[in-house]
Amino acid sequence: MPTATASTTVEDAVQRRRGDLIELSHSIHAEPELAFAEHRSCAKTQTLVAERGFQITSAPGGLDTAFRADFGSGSLVVGICAEYDALPGIGHACGHNIIAASAVGTALALAEVADELDLTVVLLGTPAEEAGGGKALMLEAGTFDDIAATVMLHAGPLDIARARSLALSQVAVEYIGREAHAAVAPYLGLNAADAITVSQVAIGLLRQQFAPGQMAHGIVTDGGQATNVIPARTEMHYTMRANDSGSLRELEGRMSDCFLAGAVATGCGHQVEATEPSYLELTPDQWLADVFRSEMVRFGRNPVGPEIEAAFPLGSTDMGNVTQIMPGIHPIVGIDAEGASIHQPAFAAAAAGPSADRAVIEGAVMLARTVVELAQTPAERDRVMASKAARA
Repeated sequence: MPTATASTTVEDAVQRRRGDLIELSHSIHAEPELAFAEHRSCAKTQTLVAERGFQITSAPGGLDTAFRADFGSGSLVVGICAEYDALPGIGHACGHNIIAASAVGTALALAEVADELDLTVVLLGTPAEEAGGGKALMLEAGTFDDIAATVMLHAGPLDIARARSLALSQVAVEYIGREAHAAVAPYLGLNAADAITVSQVAIGLLRQQFAPGQMAHGIVTDGGQATNVIPARTEMHYTMRANDSGSLRELEGRMSDCFLAGAVATGCGHQVEATEPSYLELTPDQWLADVFRSEMVRFGRNPVGPEIEAAFPLGSTDMGNVTQIMPGIHPIVGIDAEGASIHQPAFAAAAAGPSADRAVIEGAVMLARTVVELAQTPAERDRVMASKAARA
């Protein structure tokens, strides 16, 4: 465990800023902003660390609502990810206000021991997790290149130290047919709406052969404009998920055949385009997750066992892309949402309640103490730094 001095220092630092951190969480919650438009939330998340003396780099990778805030000059560079985008219509039903505030608390706490632990603390403002893949874009831009390990947390209905997620890709499928009067001369048309119907029937039949962990879900975003006109253009969006990237690639190929079936059956043209970067599956670092689990227990939490961790992946996240290339964790810190889960309106309401406030403070302490232990455990410190060197 962390030394008494360092562990006490970071915990006390979080507790001293308790009011500021909860205020930040509530402020972000009160003004939800969607992917790549989180201008107010991005600015709010920077304020406390800027006042503490962190060096702010705005818009890394050209993303207007991203930032990087650095403190210290130690040889071990650790990143802490803050998310702050919301969901259309239901606001912070994924609790990203909790993520942002706890990340800020972690960064402020670690700044207190950065010199002592030969540590560089990096707070990363990562936009567009719900749609857009901000972390994937920042990785490609080199924003994470000098970081040895990255941590963050997420709110949820349970405490899960070693959370895992599914690989994900999203596509827009467009069908192009030909207009005709639906009653006078329908035979002159090519019905792009029928192409969607054929494709969705094919997908429905394919589901019986989905491998374990594979799933697909979609919506029609353009189904035509008038009932008496054969639709000449339609569009649908589909999300595909799987346990890992290899299984996802297989699913994408089979789904592609279903999309093609709609075009072949109706004579329409079709085009399939990715709408955002793929999200890779989370591969949490076992050692870091075990330390975080011990911190959960210290706070009187009851994290689920490994069998439940393995059996229940929690959606998809672009943090998976980060953990594919460096040690990292994305634990779930439970809040009381009266039975509701993420992406439900009741969870959005709970994300500014008392248990959410507790998650902000305890989460920041748990992440900070986990990083302290990493910095003070020579074998593990060397391991993550060697991992970074191997990427160079």
